[in-house]
Amino acid sequence: MKICIVSDSHDRADALAQAVREATAQGAEAVIHCGDLIGAQTIKPALALGLPVHLIHGNNVGDTQALHRQSLASGGLLQYHGADARLELAGRRVFVVHYDDYGYAMACTGDWALVCCGHSHRAGARKVASVNGNETWLVNPGTVAGLAAPATWALGDLAAMRFELRELGRPHSSPL
Repeated sequence: MKICIVSDSHDRADALAQAVREATAQGAEAVIHCGDLIGAQTIKPALALGLPVHLIHGNNVGDTQALHRQSLASGGLLQYHGADARLELAGRRVFVVHYDDYGYAMACTGDWALVCCGHSHRAGARKVASVNGNETWLVNPGTVAGLAAPATWALGDLAAMRFELRELGRPHSSPL
């Protein structure tokens, strides 16, 4: 299963939808948004593309009631999890949180195959050694809005556990 991982869209609905479109063209079947969506209207163009979206709120919370209402009205397409999310996708345990330091700490537990985070606007992916001797992938897709950094997102392949950083609007990827 391929997934689109985004974060820090900060009301940039067009950029978010473009990342989801690009991911869909690459075979993505779901979207993980690592927070700082802000306005509930920001997600609407991305939802119109038909992929299920898992969303947390981040530190720029916006209107949580509007996000909750939109989630209920989406027929299951939008799943708004609040401050963090514990998911199982394609048989993999995935933890989603906004703060990158919290993400690193959760990766160190070894309880997750993948931890997705945002906040820093610095894209990257790496394996983190855990306390149980395993490794966990930690993926920060950067900021899809391109705020003080390039506009980036990540394409993940959960079967292969491979993650590629993508710059919005560029056909080439950078394997991570």
